[in-house]
Amino acid sequence: MIEDFYEGFSNDTIWPIFHYFLQYANFDHNLYQAYVEANKLFCDAIVEVAEDGDTIWIHDYQLLLLPRMVRKLLPNAGIGFFQHIPFPSYEVFRMMPWRKRILRGMLGADLIGFHTYDDMRHFLSSVSRLVGIPNSSGRIETGNRIIEVDSFPMGIDYHKYAVAAASPKTIDQEIKFRSSLGNQKLIVSIDRLDYSKGLPRRLRAFEMFLKKYPEFEQKVSIIMIVVPSRDNVGKYKALKEEVDLLVGRINGNFGMLNWTPIHYFYRSFDLESLSAFYRMAHVALVTPMRDGMNLVCKEYIASKLDKTGVLILSEMAGASKELSDAILINPNNTEQVVEAIYKALTMPEEEQIMHISIMQDTLKRYNIHHWVKMFMDRLHFVLELQQSMATKKLDEQTGKGIKEQYDLAHTRMLFLDYDGTLTGFQPEPQMAKPDKTLIQMLLNLTSDDKNRVVIISGRDKETLDSWLGHLPLDIIAEHGVWLKERGTRWQTIAKLKSSWKSEFRPVLDAYVNRTPGSFIEEKDHSLVWHFRKVETGLGELRSRELTSHLKYLSTGKNLQVLEGDMVVEVKNADVNKGSAAQKWLDTFDHEFTLALGDDWTDEDTFKAMPSDAVTIKVGNSSSVAKFNVPSFKEARAFLKTLSDT
Repeated sequence: MIEDFYEGFSNDTIWPIFHYFLQYANFDHNLYQAYVEANKLFCDAIVEVAEDGDTIWIHDYQLLLLPRMVRKLLPNAGIGFFQHIPFPSYEVFRMMPWRKRILRGMLGADLIGFHTYDDMRHFLSSVSRLVGIPNSSGRIETGNRIIEVDSFPMGIDYHKYAVAAASPKTIDQEIKFRSSLGNQKLIVSIDRLDYSKGLPRRLRAFEMFLKKYPEFEQKVSIIMIVVPSRDNVGKYKALKEEVDLLVGRINGNFGMLNWTPIHYFYRSFDLESLSAFYRMAHVALVTPMRDGMNLVCKEYIASKLDKTGVLILSEMAGASKELSDAILINPNNTEQVVEAIYKALTMPEEEQIMHISIMQDTLKRYNIHHWVKMFMDRLHFVLELQQSMATKKLDEQTGKGIKEQYDLAHTRMLFLDYDGTLTGFQPEPQMAKPDKTLIQMLLNLTSDDKNRVVIISGRDKETLDSWLGHLPLDIIAEHGVWLKERGTRWQTIAKLKSSWKSEFRPVLDAYVNRTPGSFIEEKDHSLVWHFRKVETGLGELRSRELTSHLKYLSTGKNLQVLEGDMVVEVKNADVNKGSAAQKWLDTFDHEFTLALGDDWTDEDTFKAMPSDAVTIKVGNSSSVAKFNVPSFKEARAFLKTLSDT
């Protein structure tokens, strides 16, 4: 199992896909089953010692399924997950047969961390397009939990490497190495044996450098340390053979009795020896084809106590986002690497000191302890946010208690949202016309003289009037723009202007033209862009673009941009459901108050309710409401119990 889980699925399937080496990926179902079983064993081991409510931090690509497994057994645990390797783009990730299971496994965590913003962005894109869960500013809502996704660049124990570089043992090692190497400019290269590190390309770049700049012959050497890794696996064995041949060829073609271009070590070294190499090296050559972070470059910077030296760093490594004072290169551009080596070897000392000083200040501040604190602080923040937004499931016993309050009250006020609350969502808005069951239920509620039923919806007043105007109830339309008490005419809560529509309508039209399946609904004082029929992923992408665009346009115009269920709406900011509901609360008596709603616009209604009101969120997303029910069907069933005698 260990072989199939670790050597197999983890490193023969996930590793190549996540590092963009699709040609090496092995899609074997038996390996995946071993991966599942191993994750279950980790889960069992955690549950043996953890209690519900503990904080658990899970790490890396070998345990992508584990957060969800733990969540099922410890639903109240605070779970953090951090991935130390890259997360690939959606186009690459979707190649995996088990892609949705892996995403759902990761979504068991409360906080999901990556080294870079790009990795975070790729993950969110895959979640949106493969699982169909949208996000807003790195925040995902799944079930009744908020999940946060963020980037946390990992640091090193800066003090440890700085102290090691100054230790007597390290200095003794440096003297020993220097006496063997002579007066050479040294380039250090330290990597694990892996195809993602770009070792053959690095060697070919150095070979090209010696050809292009022959004046550096006998003056510069590479100390190349390759740490053994999986060399019994075919492609790794082939990689080692290629590296061995290239080192042999370069040393054979350029080497002399008193000069070896490449000092090649296929083994690991202790910390003091590595520190000695870092201290000696004029240049660190860190050029992976893809790397989550890469800490070798950070260790090199921390070890440069005299602040001289130059870092050549691949822009494909996560560390490049922090260490912008390095010479950044594209590892696929051999000519660029050659010129970077030349620039590094000829850089004036004062320039070296300037760049190293800046990078050292960065690494001192964002060290490993800062990384841990930053992640854990954010995890606790997310858990507190979840708690503040948590709603309690409306179970049978709670329902009976609410029914008792309802029966005892002499005056009652019921605020009911329409779409998603009293009826399900439909591909076309006009298809959500109330059925006979809903009409009968509303008749039962309104026939009780103690009740005042208020339909509070984002729909236009004409539609609501045609569907429900014959019933003895009150209607609040367009999120509070239009108000109608039973037996009276429509009125507006305030004098509102709609001249802004002429500026915003062309923007929404442009998004309809770009997004097949979307359409615009125009209300008296708002414009709504619908994307329920748009291809999964594309609709969410366009909605985020449109929301950002509309918020920019609405700055200083007293307008509000709302994101609802598969809709984006722009309307006057003077009104919302909460302010409209408040008018009813201030006008009519109410011993018992109830509010039912399903989306973010209904949060304003919930907030406007008195402290003793019964507030119920329809759906499993987080809310300020006190209770929740799974869908409109349960909401209807609950309302029916209230009207039953």
